[in-house]
Amino acid sequence: MALWRLAWVVMAILSACQCQLVPRVSFTAGSPGRSLSVFDSDDIRNTTTLLLSQDGETLFVGARDAVISLDVREPGVMELKQKLDWFPSSKDLDDCSMKGKNTIDCHNFIRVLQFLNSTHMYACGTFAFSPQCTYIDSHAFASVNGPSGKPDEGRGRCPYDPYQRNTAIIVDGELYTGTVADYQGNRPVISRYLAEGNHVDLRLDDTLGWLEDPTFISSAYIPSEGKVYFFFSEEGKEYDFIEKITVPRVAQVCTSDEGGQRTLQKRWTTFAKAQLLCQAEGELPYNVLLDIVTLPPPEGATDDETRFYGIFGSQWASNSGKSAEKAANPGECGLHAASDSALRFVKENFLADKNVSPAGGGPALMSPDQRYSRIAAQTTRGANGRDYTVLFLLTESGFLHKVVLLDEGPPHIIEEVQVFQQPQPMNSLLLSITKGVVFVGTSDGVVQVPVSNCSYYWSCAECVLSRDPFCAWDPVSKACARVSSILSNASQDVEGKDAVKMCKVTTITPRGKIDQPRIPTDEQVLVPLNEVVTLLCPGTSRQASLYWEGPTASSPRACTSWGTTGPCASWPRPARWVATTATQRSTSTSRRWRFMR
Repeated sequence: MALWRLAWVVMAILSACQCQLVPRVSFTAGSPGRSLSVFDSDDIRNTTTLLLSQDGETLFVGARDAVISLDVREPGVMELKQKLDWFPSSKDLDDCSMKGKNTIDCHNFIRVLQFLNSTHMYACGTFAFSPQCTYIDSHAFASVNGPSGKPDEGRGRCPYDPYQRNTAIIVDGELYTGTVADYQGNRPVISRYLAEGNHVDLRLDDTLGWLEDPTFISSAYIPSEGKVYFFFSEEGKEYDFIEKITVPRVAQVCTSDEGGQRTLQKRWTTFAKAQLLCQAEGELPYNVLLDIVTLPPPEGATDDETRFYGIFGSQWASNSGKSAEKAANPGECGLHAASDSALRFVKENFLADKNVSPAGGGPALMSPDQRYSRIAAQTTRGANGRDYTVLFLLTESGFLHKVVLLDEGPPHIIEEVQVFQQPQPMNSLLLSITKGVVFVGTSDGVVQVPVSNCSYYWSCAECVLSRDPFCAWDPVSKACARVSSILSNASQDVEGKDAVKMCKVTTITPRGKIDQPRIPTDEQVLVPLNEVVTLLCPGTSRQASLYWEGPTASSPRACTSWGTTGPCASWPRPARWVATTATQRSTSTSRRWRFMR
C-alpha cells in the first residue's frame, strides 16, 4: 500500500473573491526605497536556469548558447566570473531551419543544470532541436566528456523545444527527469539516467498511456521515503467529457526501483499518480498547475512535515501528510522480485483511487486581480519565537509579492516590488535562505532581491505595522532591523493585533538611504477666498485608512482614495488641516498644511 505523504498549500487564481488582498507597500522599478541588483549583458540572453553553489558565493546560470557563473559573494553585487560557450554548429542550425523551425529557436537553450557531485555539474540543452548533455567541471568551469567520451544524447533528458516545460533533479548522482522524448513532443516520459551500482536506467512504458499530454512543472526528492515526486498537469482521461479536461497531478517513483525481471524490464514498477485537488467552497476546481515549490520541514521536525506550495489556475492549500495516506493502491517500493501478476496489476492500476486534497478544505491565498507564475517559500522565526511561512510570488505583470501566511485571518501581502519596468516572462525564481535573497531569472537578465527591507521603515510604528516577520523595532538602536540581529525586547506584531501596545513612544529615525525624507512636515499653501484647493496626500501604506481633520470638523472625513489627492475648501481664517493615515489603531504618519487667506 503506497502512502502519499504530501503536505501542500494551493494559491488559486480566482475570477472572484470576497476580499481583495492589497500589498501594504509598493515599490516601482528603480525606487530608492528598495534596492535591487541586476545582471544583464547584450551577448548573454535567456538567463532562465539558475543554480546556486553550496557555499553561496557563485550563481551558475544556464543561458542561450552558454553557461555562465556570477560572483554573488558580496550583498547587492552580481559580477560575471566566467562564461562557457556551448552553441550548435552551422550545420546544426541549417538542419534546424530546414525542419521548419524559427531561426531564433534554433539555439542551445540550457534547460537542465544540476550538481552531479562535489566537483562536477550536469547540463542539458535543446541544441537546435537535437538535445545534448555534457559534464562541467565546477572548479575549472570547463566542459568535460563523460564515460562515452563525447557529449551525452539529450533525448529523454531535455526537451527539444525551448518553450516546452520540463523538470530534472539529481539524487545520489542519478538524473530523474520529466520531459518529452521526441521531436514532435508527443512522447512524454519520466526517466532515470546515469544509473549507478545495481541500478539501471528506467523510463515509463509509453505504450500504456501512463501520461496524457503532460506539462511538467517540478520535481522533489524526499529522503526518508526514498521517493521522487513529479508535479504536472495533463489531460484527465478518467473524465467523460466532450471537451478535454486538464487535471493537476503528482506522480511518484522510488529511487530503489530496479525494474521488473520479466514484466516491465527497464521500466518503472513503482510509478503511481494521483490528482491534486484545489477547490474553494462553492467554486469549480482549479485544474491547471502553474508552479510548485518544496518547503523543507522546520529544524527538528520529520520529513512528514515537508510542505509543497503550489499555484493553481483554471482551464475555463496546506495539507498534512497523514491526511493523504492510503490515497493510492499501486506505487509500493521494492517490487523488483514481484510476480508477473503483481506487475501486471501495476501496469493497469497506476492511477490512485483518491485525490490529494489540501488541508483546511481550500486555497490558502486567493488572488482575483493577479496572475502568479512562480513561487518560492521559506520559514522564518519571529520575535515571539513563532515560525512564519513567507511566500515570494512572481506576477505576470513583473512584480514580486512577499506574503506571510497567518494561522488566523487572511494572508498579509507585506510588499510588492517591480522587478522589471516592462512586463516580461520571468521563467525562474530561486530563493537562498542563507544569503537572504531571491534570484529572478528572465530572458533579459538576472535580478537579485533581498528578502527583507527593514531599514526602509523609519519609526517604530512603521516597522511594526509592516508585519514583516523578518523585521522588528530595536529599542536600543532605535531602528528597524532584522530580528536575528536584535538581542532583546524586539517590537513586532506579525499577527496585526495591537501595534499601539508595541510602540508606546513614537520615535522617528530618518534613514539616510532614502533620497527624500518621509517625515511629516508643515507646508504653507496660499488659498484664495471661496476657492477649492486640491492637496496631494501621499500615504505610506496602501492598506491604511486616510482621512482629513479640520478645526471645526465634528468627525473625520474620508479621502477619495489612497495616496492621491483630497479636496479642501478655503477657510475664512488661518487653519491647519491634518491628513492622517491610520492602520490597526496606530497612527502611521501624517502631513500638515497651513492655509492663509
